[in-house]
Amino acid sequence: MLKTKTTFGNLTLTFMALLGALAACALFASAPGLAAEPDIQAILKAIDDQSNFNDTDFSSVVTMIVQDPQKGIEKLVVRQFRRDRENKFLLLIEEPAVQRGQGYLMDEENLWFYDPESRKFSHTSLKDSFEGSDARNSDFSQSSLADDYRVTAYEEGVLGSYQVYIIDLEAVHNEVTDPFLRIWVAQGSNLLLKMESYSLTKRLMRTALFPNYIKVGNAVIPSVMVFVDELVPGSRTQVTLTEVDLKDLPDSVFTKAFVERANR
Repeated sequence: MLKTKTTFGNLTLTFMALLGALAACALFASAPGLAAEPDIQAILKAIDDQSNFNDTDFSSVVTMIVQDPQKGIEKLVVRQFRRDRENKFLLLIEEPAVQRGQGYLMDEENLWFYDPESRKFSHTSLKDSFEGSDARNSDFSQSSLADDYRVTAYEEGVLGSYQVYIIDLEAVHNEVTDPFLRIWVAQGSNLLLKMESYSLTKRLMRTALFPNYIKVGNAVIPSVMVFVDELVPGSRTQVTLTEVDLKDLPDSVFTKAFVERANR
């Protein structure tokens, strides 16, 4: 009888201890300043969603200042048209005059370059540099981080005056421009502030900075982008967007015939 009572007492003490531990865990979890683990994949999707124009067309004027240690400083002015819901975009060069009429047409899966002198289209790649600058053709397409990359690591940090998540990404297929990325994302707003691009051997190739954002309809996009070539000291390109518009564009804008007529 004594033995049974002793066992029951131990069970009672154990149960009470468990209740106390659970209560302590609940209090710890609800304590101020102890936030839940962030859903990094959801953050990537938020970056995509707020950067893309899935319900409207988009157009702007892109001014590029290209600094090359050998060629000096060059300026390009490009008319940009996007239709993200159909994975289409068109880039028409307006300046310099010698390149006026050159264009890049993305038609779903194909990216074409048009040369008005030869009046011919040639196939090119999103991975290629845009007109020899530090920007790539892919920089002008819609964002698809959540679909193209998986998260390998993350940590919290500070970039300037921003509390950020520093996220390491690895490509899930070989169609992307960069096999590995490290991005700095502002906590709360999910604004992409900085991006480092790495090769297959994990060599740093390019750094991109996004210092200014503007709200356009339901989207929030960078109005200024700075791309720094990490392999060529002194090589960098600043891209500025102006004359931003969400008006519907004719279907004909995203056709080869339109690109051919643009220079006439």
